[in-house]
Amino acid sequence: MEPTGRALPRPDAKRLGAMLDDLAELSDTDDGVTRLAYSTTERAAHDLFASWLRGLGLDVRVDAAGNTIAERPGSDASAPAIATGSHLDSVPHGGRFDGIAGVVAAVEVARLLVEHDVEHRHPFRFVAFAAEEGARFGQACLGSKAVAGLLTPADLHTYQDAGGVSVAAAMEAVGLEAGSIGKARWQPQDWAAFVELHVEQGDRLERAGLPVGIVDVVSGSTRLAMEITGRATHSGSTPMDHRSDALAAAAEIVLLAERTASDEDHAETRATVGVLNVQPGSITTIPGRATLTLDVRDVEGVRQRATAAEIVRTARDICARRQASVTSRPIGDSAPATLSPRLRQIMVDACQTLGLPYMTMPSGASHDAQMINHVVPTALMFVPSRAGLSHVPDEWTSTTDLAVGVDLLLRGLLEIDRIGGESADG
Repeated sequence: MEPTGRALPRPDAKRLGAMLDDLAELSDTDDGVTRLAYSTTERAAHDLFASWLRGLGLDVRVDAAGNTIAERPGSDASAPAIATGSHLDSVPHGGRFDGIAGVVAAVEVARLLVEHDVEHRHPFRFVAFAAEEGARFGQACLGSKAVAGLLTPADLHTYQDAGGVSVAAAMEAVGLEAGSIGKARWQPQDWAAFVELHVEQGDRLERAGLPVGIVDVVSGSTRLAMEITGRATHSGSTPMDHRSDALAAAAEIVLLAERTASDEDHAETRATVGVLNVQPGSITTIPGRATLTLDVRDVEGVRQRATAAEIVRTARDICARRQASVTSRPIGDSAPATLSPRLRQIMVDACQTLGLPYMTMPSGASHDAQMINHVVPTALMFVPSRAGLSHVPDEWTSTTDLAVGVDLLLRGLLEIDRIGGESADG
């Protein structure tokens, strides 16, 4: 039986595609989507989201972190809210689905509720988070960290982009008050549940031929900046056995990270060197300095941090052997997040009601849901990504697959409403 006791409306795949197209137009580059955190382009996307929901008659507000929140009242004004949504920013030259799929899914759910006059007891809130991607400031999920109480005004002045612009300055430039960031914090008693729909950003669902994944745990991440110091000198005059080549040491460290995360004891570990810079950068000069970033992710927090520490220890040995030195400093650390078992079961039950095959799976990527889980019972669901591609222009999820996900999302939210979100984890 449907949660409302009557047949529920079905999502419109063409409408979802049209919203995706409209948002993809808001980009600072033609090659993929570039909509960086706290940029004017990101704010334009938030304005478009707000206009869609105001057009449905919903109240819309922007909080101190730049998150946009729309609300449809329920029949019980005293009940805590049930929410869904995702983020609108992107990496440079990224795709049109990462985060955006969950935002247009939220808009479609709101539209179906309004246009078909679907009743619900709890208020329903539809959220577009700001600044989820860490591409600009090196810190992910800033908007959702703010609502979870995990971000301070001091943090906003500490984190900077490559041009030396702080988060606080970027926020002020787009009309937000960084000093008021604490006002964005959600009070747990005001929120019953949060469910995020996201593209998988991997290929497990596609390989299994499944339309949906229900996430049980989101990987944590330990991020380090490493600096290798060697000796820069002439490439032609210096014998191979008298060199202190910072790049050669860095190359070994890159392969060390790959090897460490690939053994049988690290099946759910991911280690990546995503940035590597070399100085002085001359074809005739041995590199004297190299800097790199290390990102270690895992669904098990102790192993995550132990793996990062192991890589750093071995990197010191590599550099010592090459007459070089290495230093490391932390640039981010988040623990794995086990999501609400009760909400996960509700989503599984909704899959069974719809006859949808599914898999329970971890998420290797960080998501806003991971932060919201600190203050509100949270669920996360995936729809397939073609070839597992993400953060690139070729990122793709069919609107048919997305519509299936929205169908599941709508039914899951209404089932949470029926059962009573306050006791979702009780």
